Amino acid sequence: MDDDSVKLTVLFEGPFWAGVFERVSSGKLSVCKVTFGAEPKDGEVWEFILKNYHRLEFSPAVDAPAKRAGGNPKRRQRSAGKELGASGIGTKSQQALKLQREAAKDQRRELCRERREARMERQFELRREKRREKHRGH
Repeated sequence: MDDDSVKLTVLFEGPFWAGVFERVSSGKLSVCKVTFGAEPKDGEVWEFILKNYHRLEFSPAVDAPAKRAGGNPKRRQRSAGKELGASGIGTKSQQALKLQREAAKDQRRELCRERREARMERQFELRREKRREKHRGH
């Protein structure tokens, strides 16, 4: 049973409206966060999905437990409270977004390090060339 689903949650974060896409595929959850700006209307959200869904960059996939519905609501509420206290900070979507941010941060660090090394190498070559020019005869 391969359940693939996509869910969009539009919420207000600070001064902007944001959308969180949650994609569950083969028991793995990956998410993408999009900032809309002003409060989007339903038509604008639908148009965004149709035009831009294929360009969204989803986070690395994490395990997503299967959802179970039914049972005593009070018991479900108690068990949900216990799980929240034991599982740590945030939802699976928030954890996946955190992984995505960390991966982007690592890429930025690597790129900055390469640029810095290239700049230092270039400066070294310029100094070396300047010294050679000084030691040439008249």
